[in-house]
Amino acid sequence: MAGKTTRVVMPQLGESVHEGTISRWLVKPGDKIVEFEPMLEVDTDKVNAEVPAPVSGILREILAKEGETVQAGAEIAVVETGDGQTPPPAPADAAPSPAPAREGRGEGRQTPSPAPAAAAPSPAPAAAAPSPAPAAAAPSPAPAGEGRGEGRGPEQPAEPHRYSPGVQMAASELKVDLSRVTGTGIGGRVTKKDVQDFAAKAKAAPSPPAPATAPPAAVTRGDADEVVQLTRVRRLIAENMTRAKQTIPHAWQTQEADMSGVVANRNASKAAFQKQEGFSLTYLPYVMAAALSALRENPHVNATFNETELIVHRDINLGISVGMEDTLLVPVIRRADGLSIAGLARAVNDLATRARSKQLKADELAGATFTVNNSGTFGTLFSYSVINPGQAGILTMEAIVERPVAVNGLIGIKPMMYLCFSFDHRVLDGLQAARFLTACRKWLEAVSLETPVY
Repeated sequence: MAGKTTRVVMPQLGESVHEGTISRWLVKPGDKIVEFEPMLEVDTDKVNAEVPAPVSGILREILAKEGETVQAGAEIAVVETGDGQTPPPAPADAAPSPAPAREGRGEGRQTPSPAPAAAAPSPAPAAAAPSPAPAAAAPSPAPAGEGRGEGRGPEQPAEPHRYSPGVQMAASELKVDLSRVTGTGIGGRVTKKDVQDFAAKAKAAPSPPAPATAPPAAVTRGDADEVVQLTRVRRLIAENMTRAKQTIPHAWQTQEADMSGVVANRNASKAAFQKQEGFSLTYLPYVMAAALSALRENPHVNATFNETELIVHRDINLGISVGMEDTLLVPVIRRADGLSIAGLARAVNDLATRARSKQLKADELAGATFTVNNSGTFGTLFSYSVINPGQAGILTMEAIVERPVAVNGLIGIKPMMYLCFSFDHRVLDGLQAARFLTACRKWLEAVSLETPVY
């Protein structure tokens, strides 16, 4: 007599992750599986994760094939436990610790330490399908009489003398063509209210369909060319960066900072820091501290543009770029403004170490309100970084280079560094961006031997 079966469900791989794509099954029907050992690999919009088996037994059936995108809680496999015992289902928030996308599928796998995929006892009722979203209400037709020609004979543009300065200013601000506005004033004159009403009706009207775009040109491949398929994470990065450039009007500024005080402070502190912490003190935590101080002074930089409003975030959740061979991750330090230079260094070291060993959780890659990039580690001098959607800017620290600098009429050699700031021009104008960047530079230039690291 066959043993009891357990239905394995897709776990929720983090608080903000509600679905995953099955990239590879590590077992096949008929294979013996062992509880907590990897059972399949799942890609999410954040990371790639190995999902461990929730029970030991024999895999009888795979319900979700490779390449399928599955909602959290949906059944994906059936396991015969063989002992007549069915384990209780795992709590809804139990999830394996996802690991970042790996360079190649064939490398050694690492099993996440937290709870495995949730298991549902069999027989189990099918999960209720999510209710379809209600269809969007069709836009109301524009009221009759909006156009000039309706019931009035052929359109005739209004004479220039009928447009007062106030009307012309309103039309310029609202981007309204005055020749299309029907005047309701004395003698058919166009009033400011006419312009405002016309703009409101135009905004409520359905947008015309976007013009068809030409297909991309065919790519010519040579006989010796190699075709490399994009990983899911690489495709998501491409989609996010394309969306960022298409929707965010990027602007850019740079300032040069004298890093003499920072260099002196680090040189005086690094030996004791290495002994106490077990890793090296770099320049990145200093630049992060400068950015955090400037964000407190300029809170509108720590904001999100939301079409008709600006959301200014109370908490400063700092994203830190961590580059790897096949991907780029931006783990987040939450409420980073409460940390010292040493505290920031510990947080960066912890996140970077776990990112490279594929131990980050999905929630540690979400929720940043501002990002600091350190491409200067590789010798860059000027970077025009792409802003992450949902943020108002990204600050990049460049290489520290000794250069001749004029100080009080004398030439001296100083360690100098460019700070580059890409910002969302919908949120910030040049003045606000310059104030933020100046605050960063002044903080760095004020560092001395007495500046505390702890």
